[in-house]
Amino acid sequence: MSQYIFEDLGPIEYKNAWDYQEKCFNSIIETKLYNRSHDDKKTITNRLLFCEHPHVYTLGKSGTQNNLLVNDEFLKKINATYFKINRGGDITYHGPGQIVGYPILDIEELDLGVKEYIHKLEQSVINLLKDYGIESTRMDGATGVWLDADKPGKARKICAIGVKVSRYVTMHGFAFNVNTDLSYFNHINPCGFVDKGVTSMEKELGEKQDFKKIKSELKKHIELVFNVSFVSQITLEE
Repeated sequence: MSQYIFEDLGPIEYKNAWDYQEKCFNSIIETKLYNRSHDDKKTITNRLLFCEHPHVYTLGKSGTQNNLLVNDEFLKKINATYFKINRGGDITYHGPGQIVGYPILDIEELDLGVKEYIHKLEQSVINLLKDYGIESTRMDGATGVWLDADKPGKARKICAIGVKVSRYVTMHGFAFNVNTDLSYFNHINPCGFVDKGVTSMEKELGEKQDFKKIKSELKKHIELVFNVSFVSQITLEE
């Protein structure tokens, strides 16, 4: 038995969001293990968390620190922090104007493998972008959502994806550039790539976007693609 909760955490420090993810993630795993050995089954609480971080760079466990192109002193100068974390993937940037999504889901309950799960996250963003007249797709050999993926020198990423999955429970997720300050990507090799760019909805459409509206629309697309309904819950801020 499962329930699906949506929380918009709003602006939140990266470490605070990571700690909260870990708490939710561990709770699902504990419940799954309990249910395997008990007749009185407990409800699994799946969550979809949306938030917005202050400037921060995160390096996945398969990444290379050399892809961070600046030192600690420069990070302080641009008001950014840096974390090595336990998701897959290389280095990425989070910051204001970017929707960071952390689905903490029992994908076994949803009958999904890891690749199919990532595919559905990508599809949710692709579908939203299509509503705005932005054609996007996947790229062979890379996760995330891309524009002009098949055009050398023009490929640019609009949404990065990096996840951790253990016992078919997910954490970490995606970073979707809406009104993001893209200059912060100049200080890294995004996701380890040196020959591909980054972009945002604001850049592609030529004007700032309604951030709150896009968050609501993206939640709906995720619900449609995953065929679940997330019930909104009071945020941590409130």
